[in-house]
Amino acid sequence: MKKIMYIAFAVLMIFALAACTAKKQEAATKASFRPALDTSVSCHIRIAGSYNNFEALEAEFDRFNDYYPNVELMFTKIDDYNNMIGTVLNGNDAPDIYVNYSWMYGREQYKSSIAHAENLADSALGLDLDCIRSNILLNTDDGTLPMVPVFSNTYGMLVNNSLFEKEGLRVPTTYQELIAVCNAFHQKGYENPVMGYSKQETTSLFTVAIYPYFCGTVAHNAEAVKKLNSLDASAGEYTRPSLEKIVQFVNDSHINLDACAKIRNNYDAVILRFFEGDVPMMACSGDTVSGTKKRESRSEAFIAKPFSYTFVPDPMSDEGSIFLDMSNLQFSVNKDSKNLEMANEFMRFLVTPQELNEMAQNKGLMSPTKDLSFNSMYAAFGAVPESQILSPEEFGLTDDAVKQLRQAVFCVGTGKMTIDEAVASYGSFPQ
Repeated sequence: MKKIMYIAFAVLMIFALAACTAKKQEAATKASFRPALDTSVSCHIRIAGSYNNFEALEAEFDRFNDYYPNVELMFTKIDDYNNMIGTVLNGNDAPDIYVNYSWMYGREQYKSSIAHAENLADSALGLDLDCIRSNILLNTDDGTLPMVPVFSNTYGMLVNNSLFEKEGLRVPTTYQELIAVCNAFHQKGYENPVMGYSKQETTSLFTVAIYPYFCGTVAHNAEAVKKLNSLDASAGEYTRPSLEKIVQFVNDSHINLDACAKIRNNYDAVILRFFEGDVPMMACSGDTVSGTKKRESRSEAFIAKPFSYTFVPDPMSDEGSIFLDMSNLQFSVNKDSKNLEMANEFMRFLVTPQELNEMAQNKGLMSPTKDLSFNSMYAAFGAVPESQILSPEEFGLTDDAVKQLRQAVFCVGTGKMTIDEAVASYGSFPQ
């Protein structure tokens, strides 16, 4: 009888502690934001972007309405967003907040996207910019901040942790370890130790695998970056080490390009192929990873035999994995908004560790905040040494240069060009 009473008491204590912890967490979240405006204000805030749906953001709307119940927030999808956002911002029904991208900065065709943006670095707005990794904040010539990251992105590999555990192998962190692991899996009968999308150059496995490594070769060479950005033909030589590395990687790792070519796209098909459970490592981007959770229930193989998986940095360097830290989706506030105060209030609410992490978790993307340990899917990136973290925002590599690299590496990786031919073609690939 005493034993039963002790067990019952212990159970009650556990429930009490859990409830207390939950209340403390809720209180901490609420303590991080205090309304600065009249909470009875009634208005409409419209956010524009290119997503078909934005459930993670709509969840933030609900949380914001706990403070401002009479503010109606709405997300609107704009077709052909990149080409139409300037026209929309110049129209009568312009959004209050809109999605922006760093690569739009400095381009004449996207001038309106930057010109309409409020300076979010203004301390009077009260945004907690310190919670965001500084290397993914856009560096502008005039020191203003027209946009703030709400998601970040990178390249890496989806890893089937269950297979690694089953075969007694460790997830690789250097190139030597990667090739040793590939050889070990191959010897154990795995036909495809590494796979990835290979049908087109956009985010192909060749780009995903080599781009962080390429950045490591030019990040500290200002002259190289300048020539690469200007599409100087001589800059092709700066791509040579990466082109040589991708050829070595394809040969060393037992990549079956014919098997990879059967993957129809770099999102849905990549995920479902990985969920078949026989691929230890799948090269992909963080965008691809964001769709994994929703597709677990669509994979008969994964339902029948689920496994543990995470996303890890590409270990292409002999010195260790490189974390290529990039902004993904960014928000700007329309400085001509009719509800500017409330638009800024919503941004002040959103740009906090709690809300950015919550939204990233719901969307399945990497958070832009400094602490990546909260999400086990991306935790490995948080363990990369600072010396191995690189961001194009910091060293200035432009999208034009990246387009040239990914076409060169695709042509070399698939055997359509020799390394010398690809080097000589830099600057002449289609933009």
